[in-house]
Amino acid sequence: MAPERNKLYVTVVSAIEAEILSGVLQVGDRLPSEADLARRFGVGTRSVREGLQILETKGLVLRRHGERAEVVREDVGQFLESLASTVHSLFAKDTDYLVQLMDVRRMFELEAVGRLASGEGQLSDDVDSALKAMAEASDFSAYANADADFHRALVQSLGNEIMATVYDNLYGLITEVIRLTSRVPSKTMAEGVAEHHAICAAIRSGDAEASRTLLREHIDNSTTYLQQAITAAKHQGQNA
Repeated sequence: MAPERNKLYVTVVSAIEAEILSGVLQVGDRLPSEADLARRFGVGTRSVREGLQILETKGLVLRRHGERAEVVREDVGQFLESLASTVHSLFAKDTDYLVQLMDVRRMFELEAVGRLASGEGQLSDDVDSALKAMAEASDFSAYANADADFHRALVQSLGNEIMATVYDNLYGLITEVIRLTSRVPSKTMAEGVAEHHAICAAIRSGDAEASRTLLREHIDNSTTYLQQAITAAKHQGQNA
């Protein structure tokens, strides 16, 4: 039975996914052009684009403007680049997805600090460098960059390369979140630095529960500030 007219992209997705997973299409291979794929499957280019978008969301291909889609399934870095691109497109449509990103941050970072405090991995010099940069920051923009560097350094300190790679691909988005939360009047930069020093102190003392509690409170507060910033931005947009 032929697929429904409005679901012609399903044929494209199913066929290409099967070829990638079976090894017919290898990592680094380029798919045919949209026009060639349309002729192959007997569908319109719109259906081909819809199919490629789904394949990209699944992490099977990576699309770049002006280039044919590339197979990336087995390349962790490229797979995550594709995933991060998809996540970023969601944020462009609805800023409320930023709050979901904070939940992802919480999962990664709570796991990282708890295990670091329990003796896994070792706090890297990048953690102290980020703290120093935060303390010396002359404005909130520089502070936000150093703040994001601190949290990335914590995750990297655990030594789990896959976890670090996933987090790194979200790093740019997390930096933007920190910039947004910094715009909400809440606490001074000095108070923020003190919070981060307290997290490090708990890790170094081997207190996993305290390190997780302090980090959870920090991210929960940041989530509240983020929601306030999003609400304020939406009100400004409505009144513009």
